[in-house]
Amino acid sequence: MLQELLAAGAVTLSAGLVYVMSAARVVKQYERGVVFRLGRLSGTARGPGFTMIVPGVDRMRKVNMQIVTMPVPAQEGITRDNVTVRVDAVVYFKVVDASHAIVRVEDYRFAVSQMAQTSLRSIIGKSDLDDLLSNREKLNQGLELMLDSPAIGWGVQIDRVEIKDVSLPETMKRSMARQAEADRERRARVINADAELQASKKLAEAAKEMSEQPAALQLRLLQTVVAVAAEKNSTLVLPFPVELLRFLERAANQQPQATPPPAEAAPRAVAAPRDDAAPREVTAPAVETVPRVTDGTAPHVEA
Repeated sequence: MLQELLAAGAVTLSAGLVYVMSAARVVKQYERGVVFRLGRLSGTARGPGFTMIVPGVDRMRKVNMQIVTMPVPAQEGITRDNVTVRVDAVVYFKVVDASHAIVRVEDYRFAVSQMAQTSLRSIIGKSDLDDLLSNREKLNQGLELMLDSPAIGWGVQIDRVEIKDVSLPETMKRSMARQAEADRERRARVINADAELQASKKLAEAAKEMSEQPAALQLRLLQTVVAVAAEKNSTLVLPFPVELLRFLERAANQQPQATPPPAEAAPRAVAAPRDDAAPREVTAPAVETVPRVTDGTAPHVEA
């Protein structure tokens, strides 16, 4: 009798262990368990930790609540300004209601992927090429709104959407490169012209200052000589400014002229002939001759 009771207890204990093992479930921290009892949703989703279900009656599905990173395949489309582009993006989303994600949509991952591709094509057709290249923040916000509206009913929340890459045809790339080069050349010319204008103003001011102090021009010339000599050149070509010649000429004219000594009374000397001309003939001054008076009449003077 005792042996029969022991055997019955062992069988009951074994059956209990089997039941517990088949009914026990462990839900991880980042998961939620959705339980279906005879095909119907049973209460709310089970939280993380140890939980029990009825074997053979209940069926539990675990849903990942982490943020999912889903790449969107590259979509080819025509922009509003008739440019063919290929755009790919990436979608970040997470499940906020595990029951809705299981009950209301067959496969929420596939649904989000297809909706992202459709929305990306729609954004390409509504945008210009410049917006795709430079105004991506606005397009990302538009994509997020387009995806978030239907995803809320599936128990899915769109966390972020970003356009990852925009592929352009080779001809369009070359055209944009030429445009950028022309724009940079235009800015370079404007900057160069502005620099020439500023330099000319400064040179005009320097010339004005040097005109008031002519010695400054000579000092500047000496500084130029020192700068050129620092290069250790064997030949030094030094420009001689005309202003320096004018300065030296004015300085020479301002010196007082020496007065010549008084000439002594002396007979007029005959000028010596020059080398480049024939000798001059020197005529003697006219001499007045007075004839001798013999008959008492007035004398007659002949030149």
